[in-house]
Amino acid sequence: MPKKTILITGVAGFIGSNLADRLVRDGHRVVGIDNLSAGILEQVPREVEFHAVDIRSKEAVSIIKKSGADVVFHFAAKNCVPDCQNFPYETADVNIMGTINIFEACRAAGVERVLYAESSAIYEGTDTLPTPETDFTPQTIYAVSKAADHLFARAYQRGFGMKMVGFRYLNVYGPRQDYRRAIPPVMSRFIIRLLMNERPPVYGTGSERRDYIHVDDVNDFHVLCIDNDEVIGKTFNLGQGKNYSGLEILNMIQALLGTNMQPEFVPPIPGGAPANLADITAAKRVGWQPKISLEEGLKGMIKYIQDEIARGNITHSL
Repeated sequence: MPKKTILITGVAGFIGSNLADRLVRDGHRVVGIDNLSAGILEQVPREVEFHAVDIRSKEAVSIIKKSGADVVFHFAAKNCVPDCQNFPYETADVNIMGTINIFEACRAAGVERVLYAESSAIYEGTDTLPTPETDFTPQTIYAVSKAADHLFARAYQRGFGMKMVGFRYLNVYGPRQDYRRAIPPVMSRFIIRLLMNERPPVYGTGSERRDYIHVDDVNDFHVLCIDNDEVIGKTFNLGQGKNYSGLEILNMIQALLGTNMQPEFVPPIPGGAPANLADITAAKRVGWQPKISLEEGLKGMIKYIQDEIARGNITHSL
């Protein structure tokens, strides 16, 4: 693959920083944007040309224009579902207006292609499992904001001939998963509590089923999309195509840690669907296949969190 200049918004976040690592290793020039409201500067590789700016700002537009970017990955968003539900104006401002600001900057700069994050939350109201990309049933404020991004991307492609690719992630996990958010992701929550010899909290009954995909598998698909023309104008589900209940995940983690702690059942998270499960036929059709098993991925997550505790980055349970 010819080396390119690639710009990432949300570069200090979970997916963005992992992708930046991958692209730097592959020899690309990487430019990063993040306002650090949720991202962590220390996660950004030192080789990245980093700019601490907001995606809604004029500065972000100027950076994209001056960067000479061939490809833009747009990940920056407000993505904590309960927070989005409580603050709809801010959610729309960041997730919709911020995205339009980035799209406009890419249009003005003549960026070759724009690859942007949607969300499997768009499927919240579906009864179809596995769920294909043709399903479109957003329910929460967050899901509606990401659905709007999808519609704007299609309009930019139709109206301006821009090359757009959308990603609907299922439940992405792996090193740097954001365990600091108000409701931490399930794997981080379980592992941290168990390592601190505390009962892990299970929201609801623990029977809700989720499709989990490792961040390295997700980034394999991102890299594939940099040069592959088959992906243009499409949106892709990125999941394992398998789902697991919360209690199944907890049991797997306990087995790996050699613990047997009874969970603490707490009220369910509002707006959560009983299950999600991706139809990944479209992504497979262009040459992608998930490679990392859940057990292998969980072992890596445990090692990462153990290292975070040893470094003093995690000092109390979640």
